[in-house]
Amino acid sequence: QVQLVESGGGLVQAGGSLRLSCVPSGRTFGRHAMGWFRQAPGKEREFVAAISWDGGNTYYADSMKGRFTISRDHAKNTVYLQMNSLKPEDTAVYYCAADYYGSGSSARERDYEYWGQGTQVTVSS
Repeated sequence: QVQLVESGGGLVQAGGSLRLSCVPSGRTFGRHAMGWFRQAPGKEREFVAAISWDGGNTYYADSMKGRFTISRDHAKNTVYLQMNSLKPEDTAVYYCAADYYGSGSSARERDYEYWGQGTQVTVSS
């Protein structure tokens, strides 16, 4: 079964940092763009960041620019989301997703074929 598994979430104080990881099981996603989305309680899932299949392009939601960094390590078949200067409003379940040969420029959920189950990030004030 194809699956994306997120890890690295937890509780952190405002201003702190976390690094999330996304690792596929059952196959490689080396030819897929990868995206991160998040969903806070009572809100719709929103786009966070994306990276192209070759790692050459990245795309961020405006509120994440300068604070979050998406990267990938093809050798380890892992995608990361480095989150710095975290704010309480960043509290959400964070999901990774895969888009076959994606350009890393899509913020639309429907462009991503595979999804993980999410990891909880909680930022205290």
